Amino acid sequence: MGVIIHAVVLAFGLILPLGVQNVFIFNQGMSQRSYARALPAIVTAGLSDTLLIGAAVGGVSLILLQWPLLASLLYAGGSVFLLYMAWSIWRSSGPANSSAAVLSAGRQIAFAASVSLLNPHALLDTVAVIGTSSLQYEGVARFYFAITAALVSWVWFLGLAGAGRLVGRTDRTGRVSVFFNRLSAIVMVGMAGMMLWKLIFS
Repeated sequence: MGVIIHAVVLAFGLILPLGVQNVFIFNQGMSQRSYARALPAIVTAGLSDTLLIGAAVGGVSLILLQWPLLASLLYAGGSVFLLYMAWSIWRSSGPANSSAAVLSAGRQIAFAASVSLLNPHALLDTVAVIGTSSLQYEGVARFYFAITAALVSWVWFLGLAGAGRLVGRTDRTGRVSVFFNRLSAIVMVGMAGMMLWKLIFS
């Protein structure tokens, strides 16, 4: 029971702060015509987090991030893609459920995967916190730790999209939807700027 509580507290501590991934999932729940249409983003984010957690617990991601060139490529690629996403979402800002504001399933998958897997901050958090914390457990206990942390991500994304859907349904003027679309774009630009700063000056 202790390992499960530890994993839940740790995973929620990492996932709760406002970030690109959270803003994007909330945005999709709000802007899609139904909850089911936001599932491509939800499932992709959940699978990406599960992959990262599994890699961190297994020690794979820690090994990969020891390569300076790979870290630089992550920062460069991630910042460019985030800027593209920010531009796309800002351009499509409009009332929820309008044709301009709705992303296709393919674009949801691409964007959700990029904010999850091309985000160096998320990778480093997963390695530094989830990966190192898992070292105190062995065998089945470490497996339970990883599974619990991954389940927290799934539950969070499902709930976050649901909250976005609720906001989208009650936003009759469309102003809240436009605000969150633009907030999402601004957060992405900010994250891209931080990545470029670290790439240039680190």
